[in-house]
Amino acid sequence: MAENKFNTPQIREYPVIPALEKEATLHLAPFKSKEEFQSSLGYPGELVDNWQEKALDKMGDLLKKYRSLRVYLDSCMQCGACTDKCHYYLGTKDPNNMPVGRQNLMRSVYRRYFTLPGKYFPKLVGAQDLTKEVLDEWYSYYHQCSQCRRCAVFCPIGIDTAEISMAAREVMDSIGVGQKYCNEIIGKVHKIGNNLGLPEPALEDTLEGLEEDVVDEVGIDVKFPLDQKGADVLLVTPSADFFAEPHVDGLIGYAKVFHQAGISWTLSSHASEAANFGMFIGSYENMRKLALRIREAALELNVKRIVFGECGHAWRVAYSFLNTLAGPFDFLDSRYPVPQHICEVTNDLIDKKVLNFDKSANDDMTLTYHDSCNVARASNMGGIMGGQFSIPRKIIKAAANNYFDMDEETIKEKTYCCGGGGGLLTDDLIELRVKGALPRMEALKQVVDEKGVTHMAAICAICKSQFSKVFQYYGLELDQIVSLHQLVGNALIMNKKEV
Repeated sequence: MAENKFNTPQIREYPVIPALEKEATLHLAPFKSKEEFQSSLGYPGELVDNWQEKALDKMGDLLKKYRSLRVYLDSCMQCGACTDKCHYYLGTKDPNNMPVGRQNLMRSVYRRYFTLPGKYFPKLVGAQDLTKEVLDEWYSYYHQCSQCRRCAVFCPIGIDTAEISMAAREVMDSIGVGQKYCNEIIGKVHKIGNNLGLPEPALEDTLEGLEEDVVDEVGIDVKFPLDQKGADVLLVTPSADFFAEPHVDGLIGYAKVFHQAGISWTLSSHASEAANFGMFIGSYENMRKLALRIREAALELNVKRIVFGECGHAWRVAYSFLNTLAGPFDFLDSRYPVPQHICEVTNDLIDKKVLNFDKSANDDMTLTYHDSCNVARASNMGGIMGGQFSIPRKIIKAAANNYFDMDEETIKEKTYCCGGGGGLLTDDLIELRVKGALPRMEALKQVVDEKGVTHMAAICAICKSQFSKVFQYYGLELDQIVSLHQLVGNALIMNKKEV
């Protein structure tokens, strides 16, 4: 591990609300996007000359377009219910990482230019001018929000800081101040079809290699089809599933499930990415362009249903927005919901006793489960109340003998973010990512000590990538984070002949 340029927070036996350290992380900001990445998304390549006027115009446009934004900026009572709910505040101690503190960065500008008291009595209502210093604060602190929405769970009136962060990022992009990591990734999907910029020949070679690996492992010819017309299922999964650990083991698990159930499926080289970073930057136009690739692929390949792999925010975008962004999907089989999550597919097959498991195959692990933010607080599974919580746990328990939940205050709708969501999974923010992971590490350490937990499962590509990076800072091994369908693939009893 590279030498730390910061101190990793100490894990405490009991969570502690830290004393404030003003501007403790003001210095943390991601690399800014270059002109080539900005222009491909329809944004200026650098800060425009009349940036203040343009920013306020954009802000006014968003206030008209999204009534919720104005409601959130008007309705905060400064009650403090959210102050200790953000993992970044708990890890960094910076008061601007309290949700109310982060909101107030925009709220103060909103009051100055869009409310009568702020125009005439700015000091009385906490209003401030939009200066370059304020813009720099926006760029820093609105990229210290993973848009996890935990604060909204505890807010008595439901203010969603994620929407405010999304709006702030869209305002900044519109004047030429964008984030390199997100905008470069979005551009790659527009151009090639996935976050990695992985071209079709490389993707095809990767899938062929996985077929060979599975034959060597289980002696069964499990296929990883690409661009197969007429398949029942179009699988749209995060591109990390094609190469990274433990993600690729999840992809192998999906393939084994489809094979054992006799379900024909395919990946698409045109839409080889489930992730939709358009949400992170608050751009519904870019969200729509990315979502339309999935529609185009489904039509081209003449599939019957669309299934999403293990990616938290991809499932949020699919569940909440896919039909409105890229619908209608009336050309698909009406017996299946649009979209479906791979966990829903696997769970249904378990209920129908199509899948059987040798749970002892996972006896080398004592497991817990990390509820990913965008699944937990912005989606559902199975059409049942709390299905996004019960279905993944049911699958794990079907495939493994040893399972324990973390503390109730840290899971399900109250789950803590991994610390790398919201477009912050970049090494220029590693200090923020490590510190933001503190609350989850404390909850994990508790079940490690008390229950002997050795591994944590997740169904989010960003969570898995984040934990694979930050575990080492807290004395854990990188391979202690696993894909849920890795467990399924390990334990699935497969026929020795083609189904």
